Amino acid sequence: MTDTATLDLGPQAGIVARLVAGVPDARLADRTPCPAYAVSGLLGHLAHLAVAFRDAARKDLGPTTDTAPGAAAPSLPASWREELPRVLGELAEAWRDPAAWSGMTRAGGVDLPGDVAGMVAVDELVIHGWDLARATGQAYAPDPAALHASHAFLLAAAEDDSRGGGIFGPVVPVPDDAPLLDRAVALSGREPGWTPPTSP
Repeated sequence: MTDTATLDLGPQAGIVARLVAGVPDARLADRTPCPAYAVSGLLGHLAHLAVAFRDAARKDLGPTTDTAPGAAAPSLPASWREELPRVLGELAEAWRDPAAWSGMTRAGGVDLPGDVAGMVAVDELVIHGWDLARATGQAYAPDPAALHASHAFLLAAAEDDSRGGGIFGPVVPVPDDAPLLDRAVALSGREPGWTPPTSP
C-alpha cells in the first residue's frame, strides 16, 4: 500500500479539473465507460464525491458524508465549470492534513478508517478521470503516485475473497504486462479498450 503520509491528491485532482475544463457542452449526454452515468451524471458524481471526501477528510460529518452513492442520481450544478474545479482543489487540500488519514471518518454513509477513505478518494479520482477522458476523447495520463495507489487498492480488493471480486464490478482479464493504467481500469471492472459508441 502507498505511504499515505506522503500521498498528495493535488496532482491527480488537478488532472481531473483539466479534463472537466475540456468537456464540451455537446458531449454532456454522451455515454461513459461507467454504465450508470452519462457525461453529465459522471460530472455530477465527481462534484458530489469531491465534497463528501473533502468533508470526510475534515471529519466534518453530516449530510454530505452520510448519503449513500446510489441514494439519488447525481445532479450537475448549473455552475459546474467553476464549482467542480474548486471542490476538487478543496478535496486535495483537506487530505494534505495528516490528521485526515488517521482515526475514523465516514463517507457514503459508511464508517471507515481515515486512511481507507483517503485511498477510496484517490481511486475515485483516477478511475473516474479515465472514464471522463475516454467519454470525451481527451488524452489521459494520471499522476503516477495516484495511479500506483489506485492499482494497489483495487488489487487488494479484488484479492479479498470476502468481497467476491472487484469493487465496481467483475474484474476484466488483461495481460500481466499490460500498462499499469489498463490493469487498474480492468480491476475496476471496466474494459481498458472502451471507446464511445458510434452513432448508427
